[in-house]
Amino acid sequence: MPILGTEPAGYNAQCIRQVILDEAQKCSRAYLAKMRTALRGYLRFLIARGECKPWLDQAVPVFAHWQLSSLPRYLSDSDIERVIAACETGTPHGIRDKAIILLLARLGLRGGDILTMRLCDIEWAQGSLRVRGKVPQDAGDVLLTYIDQVRPFADSDRMFLRLQAPYRPFAKSCAVSQIVQRALERAGIADAPSRGANLLRHSAATSLLRAGASLDAVGAVLRHQSPDTTAHYAKVDVQMLREIAQPWPGGASC
Repeated sequence: MPILGTEPAGYNAQCIRQVILDEAQKCSRAYLAKMRTALRGYLRFLIARGECKPWLDQAVPVFAHWQLSSLPRYLSDSDIERVIAACETGTPHGIRDKAIILLLARLGLRGGDILTMRLCDIEWAQGSLRVRGKVPQDAGDVLLTYIDQVRPFADSDRMFLRLQAPYRPFAKSCAVSQIVQRALERAGIADAPSRGANLLRHSAATSLLRAGASLDAVGAVLRHQSPDTTAHYAKVDVQMLREIAQPWPGGASC
């Protein structure tokens, strides 16, 4: 880890804690939990080799990670439109990236959905996408432009490819998150609550709820396996909370 430096003998409790605190400002609790486990394992490896202080693994801070305890991170509808409008459709990269942004923002897809999408998943006659349902007009138009004018000829049938030789599919979903990050920067949105592909997915769900969609409908759109996962989104809308609130046992109804 660059922030720790390259000399394990110089590691101390303060710098170990600072690593976690710095990451806590920009990452989810789930990611922090994984990072904490990895950091403790790394320090124990160094301790076994005698390269750092023998108690240093105990300096990694412990924190609570309650399931579904955080609020969904999302952008307002106006900011979503700014991100879409800022895409540069005059370049091959811009057309590809706009197609990805629209699929994330309009359909609530995951970064992994973009990664594994194939050409045969599109039903042009019905205007539908096999992963979920109908493709909105604007997303379909840009997707068609990408396939017709931009997508390189390649052996792979994956929908989205690198645009520099060798023309290969994205290796990891973090490539999709990087496209979202660049789109946010072009739109001048510096205070986004997160900067990954899920930001647009959460925004799509929040927009549906505030437009009057039921939790069941949102869960179907997002392909949630459990209704409890969808109920997480109700926390962004007080009106929607009333649908899942339960009477207090033995108390008067509100």
